[in-house]
Amino acid sequence: MLQVQDVDLTPNPQALKFILNEKLLNRETRNYKNASEAENDPLAKGIFAINGVVSVFYMDKFITIEKDPKVAWGMIQKPFVEFIKNFDKSDLPKEAEAVKVSSEEETALLKKINEILDNRVRPALAGDGGGLEVMGLEGYTLKIRYQGACGSCPSSIRGTLVAIENLLRREVNESIMVEPA
Repeated sequence: MLQVQDVDLTPNPQALKFILNEKLLNRETRNYKNASEAENDPLAKGIFAINGVVSVFYMDKFITIEKDPKVAWGMIQKPFVEFIKNFDKSDLPKEAEAVKVSSEEETALLKKINEILDNRVRPALAGDGGGLEVMGLEGYTLKIRYQGACGSCPSSIRGTLVAIENLLRREVNESIMVEPA
């Protein structure tokens, strides 16, 4: 049975990270900015049914919920904990098969960028209830999209973006620019 084990604050004052006792996903991250995006995901759809929820992000063993600033957490937490306790994990949509990309198809630059993001950036963002998706690389311009608590957090939009760009310029190539997708 799924249970909430702990709740962590995130840098986004309107988002909380709920840590679960079991894994939900092994590889994927799932990010929903509204209820209509979550229509085919029973977990996210059920969370959006709670009054005041404005976005849902989940991966591994946690779910990050962003709320409407006008709604108190007390109105969301108890129904959420109850929903999780009664949710059947087997109702989750299956994860997509891992796509095998040959080394010829993936450039050395993108491979190095993803390696740094996987080892140094994504774990920190996950610690704050969020994530980061690489949307593409055009020349030296990397397009990224924040997920979960990071998606609407003011510090991710400015400070974290600059920090990621500086890290990649130091570690990969001084010409890299990072832009939100």
